[in-house]
Amino acid sequence: MALCVQFCGEKQLIYNFKKEREMRKEAFVGMSSVFALSMIALFASNAMAGDAPTIDTGDNAWLLASSALVLIMTPGLGLFYGGMVRTKNMVNTLWMSFIVICIISVQWVLWGYSLSFAPGGWFIGGLQWCGLGAGAVGQAPSDLYATTVPHLSFMIFQCMFAVITPALMTGAFAERFKFSAWLLLIPLWASAVYAPLAHWVWASDGWLYKFGALDFAGGTVVHICSAASAFALILFVGKRKGYPAEVKPPHNLPFMMLGTALLWFGWFGFNAGSAVAASGLAASAFVVTNTATAAAGFTWSVLEWIHHKKPTILGACSGAVAGLVAITPASGFVGPMASIAIGVGAGLACFYGTTKMKKACGYDDALDVIGIHGVGGTWGAWATGIFCTTAVNPAGFDGAIYGNIAQMGKQWIGILATWFYCFGVTSLLAWFVNAVVGLRPSEGEEISGMDISQHKEIAYHYESEQA
Repeated sequence: MALCVQFCGEKQLIYNFKKEREMRKEAFVGMSSVFALSMIALFASNAMAGDAPTIDTGDNAWLLASSALVLIMTPGLGLFYGGMVRTKNMVNTLWMSFIVICIISVQWVLWGYSLSFAPGGWFIGGLQWCGLGAGAVGQAPSDLYATTVPHLSFMIFQCMFAVITPALMTGAFAERFKFSAWLLLIPLWASAVYAPLAHWVWASDGWLYKFGALDFAGGTVVHICSAASAFALILFVGKRKGYPAEVKPPHNLPFMMLGTALLWFGWFGFNAGSAVAASGLAASAFVVTNTATAAAGFTWSVLEWIHHKKPTILGACSGAVAGLVAITPASGFVGPMASIAIGVGAGLACFYGTTKMKKACGYDDALDVIGIHGVGGTWGAWATGIFCTTAVNPAGFDGAIYGNIAQMGKQWIGILATWFYCFGVTSLLAWFVNAVVGLRPSEGEEISGMDISQHKEIAYHYESEQA
């Protein structure tokens, strides 16, 4: 009996040991399965995260800083233009630039950005990003543009380009344009002229972008666009009273030079910022911008010395701006040596555009918007097709000097399309605004000055000697 009990006990122990071993085996298999599934999920999530755009803090910091640099250009432009007009029109000239910041900054968020960059058609963007698309344009990167920064950063950077473009036009019709007419024209023009052109050139489905016409930072979109539109407006508004016999020299050259300095400073954000990354391409664009500007300013001064026996600070500043304009479309596609050629060409072309072409054609372009931004932008866009190289930017094309002569033809298609479209549509808008509120103030208002007649304020208050 005792032997039977002992045998049964040993048998029970063996059974319990086998059961425990099977349970451990099942637990091990279960834990292994959980671990394997966890690793698969981890690798899958990492793969998905690798495919999704991620924010590069350096790129984002540079783009936001560039946005601020471009913003300061518009008040700088006001000083540049304001220093060249008569004293009685200084405030109005500043106002014409500053109010653009206020209007376009709102218009851009509501519908301007969507029309310019949202996926749509070959001509203009869709409406899905109006009001920033109820969050579609947010803190996450876009999958179309600047994929290493928040979409909002790219949006506000492009806003600053939309701001300064209409402000550039004001120099052409300075001292003779109603402020109320300008307030009405700004949102209409930004929607009907700037937005489609920006879409053509920079949007992923724009026809000039697909065609291969290169414009890194706005030679067509900003400079030719503003000049062609300004040309249409001055034909409608007419010449200044007393032009050209009563035209006065600039009333404040220090303000004009300060404005030039702010433009030059801000233009580094304009061009180098268009790399939309803190990259080698941004550094290249920065260098060629500075080099071309210096070359153009010096060239203009030499030409003044030759023709007028004395160089002037007005001429040097005008030449510098011409260089900034010309290098803009090429800044992300050419190297330093080519930028010198572009700068010298800008100094030559814009000098004769402002001194010879304007006189020959007889139009009153008060502050030489056509002669500098029109001529300089056209030369710069054409020169891009000559000097561009994939050694600087693999995303571009080689130009004529590297055997791709066809690139010049593509550039000219973009140039001519911009000139004709902007001139034509702006002419229609000018006709409409003139019919609604009138473009030009009365003769008495113009004589008294735009500061008093449009704003009831003046730029300078001089105390009497007895005070």
